[in-house]
Amino acid sequence: MKTAREKIKQQQAAERVREQRKRIVTYATVGVVAVAAIGAGWLYAASKSQSEEAASGDQAPVTVQSDGSVVMARAGVEKPVLDVYEDFQCPACKQLESVSGQTFKNLAAEGKAKVVYHPISIFQQEPTRGNSLRAGAAARCVADGRHWLAYHDLLYKNQPSESVEGFKTGELVSWGKEAGVTAPDFEQCVTSQKHAQAQLSYSDQVIKAQKIDGTPTVKLNGVALENNVAFAPQQLRDQVTKAAK
Repeated sequence: MKTAREKIKQQQAAERVREQRKRIVTYATVGVVAVAAIGAGWLYAASKSQSEEAASGDQAPVTVQSDGSVVMARAGVEKPVLDVYEDFQCPACKQLESVSGQTFKNLAAEGKAKVVYHPISIFQQEPTRGNSLRAGAAARCVADGRHWLAYHDLLYKNQPSESVEGFKTGELVSWGKEAGVTAPDFEQCVTSQKHAQAQLSYSDQVIKAQKIDGTPTVKLNGVALENNVAFAPQQLRDQVTKAAK
């Protein structure tokens, strides 16, 4: 029969495992926020992957669509298509941006892919739900594509912990100015959360239509990529190049 001390040790060990998993990745599922360590492989690969340097030459044009998605592509480039489904509050999405974000930009700049960002709010519990919704709604207040991309990157750079209220409207306004946003209605749009409902509606639509059960999800021509590809810049580039043939 186990002693009280042994039971306590087991409980402490289990807690350490849970905390380790939390540090590895947050995997947000529809209706439930689930914390999971998704195989040893992909996060290890992500930590070891060499992120690309910015490609020489101009960045591909970035266009904010009426539904809230954002297209980054050279004129006339329609395929291959890389769809990036992301949540600004998702730690794994931040990791994806850190590791493979420059590869997305480079592929678009080189005319080798059409990249489409889909900022969605997938969390259902507070404070992550509110954080995600405020950030997603604020991004919708940025109409200029170049400024949107800079804002996108700043949101990840300043991503709050999952355990605290973050992405406060004052901060979101400040980061917009840092990203170069000068639209006179930007501050009011952010502080009033003008696009919160549109963000929720779009998220619900995309999650159901695309069968998104977690973020980040990266699809190449409509087919979801494995994490060990999405989080590995060279493998990601190879898959896109192969799809172009």
